[in-house]
Order: sequence, then structure tokens, then C-alpha cells
Amino acid sequence: MNKIITLWMGVLLACVSLGARADTPEPEALIRNTVDEVLAIVKRDKDIQTGNTKKVIELVDAKVLPHFNFTRMTRLAVGKNWGSATPEQKKVLEIEFRNLLVRTYTTAFTTYQNQEVEVKPLKMANDANEVTIKTSIINKGKPPLPVNYDMEKTAHGWKVYDLSIEGVSLVTNYRGTFAEKIQKSGIDGLIKMLVEKNQAQTGTMSPKATSK
Repeated sequence: MNKIITLWMGVLLACVSLGARADTPEPEALIRNTVDEVLAIVKRDKDIQTGNTKKVIELVDAKVLPHFNFTRMTRLAVGKNWGSATPEQKKVLEIEFRNLLVRTYTTAFTTYQNQEVEVKPLKMANDANEVTIKTSIINKGKPPLPVNYDMEKTAHGWKVYDLSIEGVSLVTNYRGTFAEKIQKSGIDGLIKMLVEKNQAQTGTMSPKATSK
């Protein structure tokens, strides 16, 4: 999982800007523009490059997370057990799952080493509500690494609800762990596990308890 997370953040940090075509579909343009903006910030911010956790989290919160549908991501990760959770449990699960991903991704922002990422041109129907944006991480001397973003059209624009690296889904990776914990300790047990993981990762820094 750490490899998957680090590589995913590499996508956000190392996009090749090929220039948006006039007919670039909206979800493709969103991925291109986001990675370009994040990369520009990382390149000029020495604090982020040296691992300033506070500034990295601020960057992730401001530029990356608004493009993710954490409600759907959490529902998919919890799987069939989502229906048995109360509205309050669902809310807490979403917040804690979001915080878990934020804190884990933070460490990958200092690993940028001039990798390049090719964003594949997207062909989509005018009435499409879900698409997959295909990209490849280019490391010199190594085979290209495929990374795909599953996106959906929402009332608030296109959002990422899952991503896969070498065919391995981020959401599916968490689903197995979550299901095992729920079977042993119930929904509250899963919430407790996520809270403890977030506390362990943040130390004295309070996690941002705002769901987007």
C-alpha cells in the first residue's frame, strides 16, 4: 500500500504538460491542470521540498482533495457494510478515511525526482457520466507505470472516486482491511482503528475534521 500511495502522489507531482487541446474533455483537463499547478507550487516552495508537514497538508487540502468524492470513496471502501452504518457513523467514517489518506499521502510530496507522467488523450461521449483517465509514470530506465483515475460527473463538477496503479484499485485495497475489522469489531471498531491511525500519523497535529 505504501508503494501505491507514493506512486499515486508521484502522479500529482510529476505530470508532463502537453498543453490542453481546444477540444480537451473536461475531466482530462482537470487532471492535467491539477498536476501542473501542484508541481509548480512544489518546485518553488523550499519548505515543501524539505518536508514541512503543515504546508504539505495545506497544499493537499487546497489543490488536490477538492477534486475527490470522498463520500463515494468511503462507501466503496466500506463496501456492503456501508448500509448498516448510521448517518453519524457514515459522517465520521468519511472524515477519518479522508484524514487517513491525507496524512499518508503527505510523506510522498518529498519524493519527487523529476519523474514524468503522460496523460493519455480521452475520448468520451457527450452524455458520459463516468470516465477513466489513463496516465503513465515515466521513469528513466524503467517500464512505464500505468495509473488510472476513475471519475464521475457530479453537481459540483468531475470528481475522482477511485484510482488504480498497475491495475490495483486504491479503494479495493482498503476494502479488505475494513471488512475484516468490521467483522471483528463492528463499524465502531473500524472508526476506532481509523482514529488511532490518524492520531499516530499526526502526533500533536490535529487532523482537519472537515469533509469535502
